[in-house]
Amino acid sequence: MCYIQESIIGYVEYTHMMLAELGSRIREERKRAGLTMQELSEMAGVDRTMLSRLENQRLPEMGFAKLQRVLAVLGLEFAVRPVGGLPTLNDLQREQAKSDV
Repeated sequence: MCYIQESIIGYVEYTHMMLAELGSRIREERKRAGLTMQELSEMAGVDRTMLSRLENQRLPEMGFAKLQRVLAVLGLEFAVRPVGGLPTLNDLQREQAKSDV
């Protein structure tokens, strides 16, 4: 389980996610940045096959340094927060969306 942080015009958003969810988010951000998987893997210094497995939710684990480099290329970073801390706005919105269904 990890948290990533992104800043959008002074607004900081923390999102809690597992590695499989993070892979999907990385794919979204890579495409938004207009990068191919090969380009991202070269820029981050990771194997393209590993990146593919991460994006396709078939990678059981990945080293922190490699994941950190991939996130940095995409303008994202890890963030640390206390376990059981207050929920983020994203957490609350997700819960609200679930209850609306």
